[in-house]
Amino acid sequence: MPRPPLVKASSIPWLDPTIVTMGRGYNDYKLFAYWTENGIFFVTRMKDNADYTVMEERVSPKNRNILSDQLIRFNDGYTAQRNCPHILRRVMVWDKENEREIVLLTKHLKFGATTISAIYKDRWQIKLFFKALKQNLKIKTFVGTSENALYIQIWTALILANKQT
Repeated sequence: MPRPPLVKASSIPWLDPTIVTMGRGYNDYKLFAYWTENGIFFVTRMKDNADYTVMEERVSPKNRNILSDQLIRFNDGYTAQRNCPHILRRVMVWDKENEREIVLLTKHLKFGATTISAIYKDRWQIKLFFKALKQNLKIKTFVGTSENALYIQIWTALILANKQT
């Protein structure tokens, strides 16, 4: 079966409000600018080599895993600044399970830093859910990307799995 065409994230008609979360391997600063300009929020890992200036230090919650909460702007001459000239939020989190710092990047300014951290952490649960679907229901790829298409594919796989047992 041929693989379905890739869908560009900027062409998806996101509902308002939407929060998109992804790993840092998908960092696309032009896309972040587009989402910012269109009221779509995102939470992702910030790249280690990002060149930025701290515009404001925000108050971090006490007795939590938040190490810092800052508003930043990418520096001139850096590709990210040319592609995304907006002020973004940088949240540094202590990951106790893996004993490491995780630096998150978002445009969401109203949620607390702990909530931003939880949104990113929940991304992993969604990833595990789809991995389990693919392994247990023998779904190799999702043909459609709409909510209805996903429901149809999952229900069909559940019915087939039930008939095989």
